[in-house]
Amino acid sequence: MKIILTNDDGIDAPGLAALFDVVPPRARPVVVAPKDPMSWISHRVTTRSPLRVVRAEKDRFSVDGTPADCARIALKNIAADASWLLSGINPGANLGSDVYNSGTVAAAREAAILGCRSVAISQYMAKDQKVDWSITASHAGRVLNTLLSLPLAPGHFWNVNLPHPLSTDRFPETVFCGLDPHPHQYEFVKNGEDYCYRGSIHDRPRDLDKDVAVCFGGSISVTRIAIGTTDYPSLKQAKEKTH
Repeated sequence: MKIILTNDDGIDAPGLAALFDVVPPRARPVVVAPKDPMSWISHRVTTRSPLRVVRAEKDRFSVDGTPADCARIALKNIAADASWLLSGINPGANLGSDVYNSGTVAAAREAAILGCRSVAISQYMAKDQKVDWSITASHAGRVLNTLLSLPLAPGHFWNVNLPHPLSTDRFPETVFCGLDPHPHQYEFVKNGEDYCYRGSIHDRPRDLDKDVAVCFGGSISVTRIAIGTTDYPSLKQAKEKTH
């Protein structure tokens, strides 16, 4: 089984190395990752300029492009027969509305669009604390072993967020849950003609049964996300009311 590994932090990021270390022994990992960090770039793709791809070694490629570009070129050219694409491990949560801004999630979404099963995995970072990548890798590996064995309907992908801090003494509960719909609490502070973003994800509002509360509460949040967002039943009802 061939598995593509990518991220949005660049090919030399520690999170990608941690993900590589926990690929199941039966799988052949193929790294196709951005040459440079591409965090918070969302689902941007490159279509009007060439993509420079450098083969650093066997099954390891750096791409002068975005995470979604990496998913595209991996599944179209480098590893078209891959069974899964794994994106991460991101240093920082991708919960709730974050999934629309995240390059980590965009790579997994692009894979789902192209018909490949995929997982985006992120490590929440508690305030003023650092990530122990060896512990994160251990927990990520256990979650991935579960998800890679589950059925996943076409047009969907998994979004995983690990709580923080983690320990080697206890494996957190894995909770399958929905995305939290609340926006971040933030503001823009004016300084002359500049507006500077100010906000904190740690204090964001949350619903008790959604991914933000689950992860912040110490459990592993797992959300199945669909690439289609149209609420067709509601649209159909609205149309019927106009006639």
